[in-house]
Amino acid sequence: MSQDPTHGPEPAAKLAARRRREVVAVLLFSGSPMFESSIPLSVFGVDRQDAGVPRYRLLACAGEDGPLRTTAGLELRAPYGLGAVARAGTVIVPAWRSITGPPPPAALAALRRAHTEGARIVGLCTGAFALGAAGLLDGRPATTHWMYAPTLAKRYPSVHVDPRELFVDDGDILTSAGTAAGIDLCLHIVRQDHGPEAAAALARRLVLPPRRGNGTEAGQHRHLDRSLPEDIGADPLAEVVAWALEHLHEQFDVETLAARAYMSRRTFDRRFRSLTGSAPLQWLITQRVLQAQRLLEVSDYSVDEVAGRCGFRSPVALRGHFRRQLGASPAAYRAAYRARQQDGSGRAKQMVDGFTPRVPAQRPRPER
Repeated sequence: MSQDPTHGPEPAAKLAARRRREVVAVLLFSGSPMFESSIPLSVFGVDRQDAGVPRYRLLACAGEDGPLRTTAGLELRAPYGLGAVARAGTVIVPAWRSITGPPPPAALAALRRAHTEGARIVGLCTGAFALGAAGLLDGRPATTHWMYAPTLAKRYPSVHVDPRELFVDDGDILTSAGTAAGIDLCLHIVRQDHGPEAAAALARRLVLPPRRGNGTEAGQHRHLDRSLPEDIGADPLAEVVAWALEHLHEQFDVETLAARAYMSRRTFDRRFRSLTGSAPLQWLITQRVLQAQRLLEVSDYSVDEVAGRCGFRSPVALRGHFRRQLGASPAAYRAAYRARQQDGSGRAKQMVDGFTPRVPAQRPRPER
């Protein structure tokens, strides 16, 4: 579990009298993926009291006018509307269909009202974008699918985005990374509400490990998952992307990648952007910076050596890209990271020259 790196969780407002902690509202929208949408429905909507799991009351709420269709074209009919959110002590947005467009104003208003009245607000995967659009992530730590984290950071620059966490718990606001990390966060919520035995019983019923490592556990710092997103695994470009990730220590450019894909640079740029949402040069630079970030954390290589091991043509190039994406020099980042490790609590309570470690926000370059 990760929390705000500077001041810990925000104090939660007192839960309004009409809201109940055991009532969980799940906001469903058209165009959302079925898997993410089903996670909270399964965890909180099935009676498993016979297995030792306390019962929640689930309210599946339509976040907008229907019909609601999933990405697979299945049509959903939610039994409740936004009015039912007023009864929930926990409100979950399992996914939002767009990383560029905001949810309907009525849904955002319901989220803000729920938060003001003390409800716990949860965004799974791209659901974090809905929380960001509602203004609930301002000044807070958050995570989302690593592929969309730079977009979240650029779109909401006051949010401290860390895609290396499975989930982030900031007290009354919680977010998770992509896909299966949503299950980890839901188990975490059960563990918070009813203790480790209840969470372990639910994990056994779901045939899952009761707890996966999440950044600060066991003293290990979790790094960005460099596996390919689910939707490009079968694409011919997936092999080129995998090769690039395995050879970041070498100096190569986008022309090299285009040649490996047997495409012209123009065609490669277009295909890569349509597949990943990012221009290939932007993506490559970000991957090199992330690799440098990791080496600065776990090795004693000098900054010059780190630059060479990450494929930068010079230390000057590393410093420029590193500062633009992380807001500090490589040396300052390393010092701040080590200060955090020495703190012993797993939280970045110390700062170096006013700098707290964060991941690339990519203000000039929005996509990974």
